[in-house]
Amino acid sequence: MKERIKIPTVLPEGYKAMAGFARYLEQTSLKPQHKELIKIRASQINGCAYCVDMHSRDARRLGETEQRLYVLSIWRDTSFFTEEEKAVLALTEEVTLIHQRVSDATYEHAIAVLGEQYVAEVIMAAIIINGWNRIGVATEMMPAPETVTQ
Repeated sequence: MKERIKIPTVLPEGYKAMAGFARYLEQTSLKPQHKELIKIRASQINGCAYCVDMHSRDARRLGETEQRLYVLSIWRDTSFFTEEEKAVLALTEEVTLIHQRVSDATYEHAIAVLGEQYVAEVIMAAIIINGWNRIGVATEMMPAPETVTQ
C-alpha cells in the first residue's frame, strides 16, 4: 500500500483542529495507561496499523508489558486486566463499534466502576482516537518497519 494524501498539508486547519481536540485528552484525569489502552484497542478494531504501532510503543514507554499488549485484542479471555481496565476497554469497544450501540450493561458497569466524570473522559478519548484512525486508514498511513540486526 502506498500512503495517500497528507491531511496536514492538504487541509492544515482541519488537522490543527483535530490536534487541538487530541490535546484536550492530555488535560483529563485519565490514567496514562488507560489512555494508551483506549488508543490501542480502538485502533485494533479499526485496523489502523499506524496507530496500533505508535500507541503500543507509547504504552511500552509507560511500563506496559509485552504480555498484556499481545492479548489486548482478547482481553476478556485473560485475567491480566483490572476491573477498571475492563470497564474502560468494554466502553471503548462499544463506542468504536457505535453502530451496534453502547449497551446499558456496559454503560452502567462503567459508571459503577469508574464514575461519571471518568466515563465521560473515556468516551471523549475513544472519539478522539477513532477520528485519528479514520484519517490513518483513509490515507493508508503505515508504520515504518524496524531495522532488525542479528
